[in-house]
Amino acid sequence: MHSYAIGDIHGHLDQLRRLHDWIAADMARHGAAPVVHIGDLVDRGPDSRGVIAYLADGIASGQDWVVLKGNHDRMFTGFLGDIRYHDPGLRSEFSYLHPKIGGAETLASYGVRNAADRPLAPVHAESVAAVPMAHRHFLESRPAHFQRGEVVFVHAGIRPGVALAQQTDDDLLWIRKDFLEDRRDHGPLIVHGHTAIDTPTHYGNRVNIDSSAAYGGPLSGVVIE
Repeated sequence: MHSYAIGDIHGHLDQLRRLHDWIAADMARHGAAPVVHIGDLVDRGPDSRGVIAYLADGIASGQDWVVLKGNHDRMFTGFLGDIRYHDPGLRSEFSYLHPKIGGAETLASYGVRNAADRPLAPVHAESVAAVPMAHRHFLESRPAHFQRGEVVFVHAGIRPGVALAQQTDDDLLWIRKDFLEDRRDHGPLIVHGHTAIDTPTHYGNRVNIDSSAAYGGPLSGVVIE
């Protein structure tokens, strides 16, 4: 049994399509398998709208794709739902439209220009009108984790020592230090993203596949046997 996984996409539709081509070629040699997308479809990159549409259309057409929710996906839908929304995992000095978060790039892909440089109220109203409700529903309905055999796929990681059924979305979407520094066997292998590194790396108890597409690096995919 094997599974494919793709790291944090962050609006890079061209790289995502290329990875799917590579995966399709590999499947032709080794057999079909699910493709798990580890979350963070949106923000920072140039075509978040295109990424959402591509993945939603693929699932609707019967592709065996799993798309997980990332913290950036939750921030995006939270902003659309409430102009005052502040994600509990986000540092207090940041907002969704802060340049380090990249929300303005996502809104630009829907035609809302210069979102970070204009008054918030009109930007929010334009964003709510511009983003199709189907895209919002797609992101909001994404699961926070997916288990297949001895592998758990999740965006950020898990709270060590806590059963999977008892994990909170805040940890699954945001955790870093307490998970990254824990060397214990978690039972299943944890495949995650969220923390940008140079290349996919296997640490024994976890595999980080966020290879910094949000910061000019490549989008990476892996196959887990």
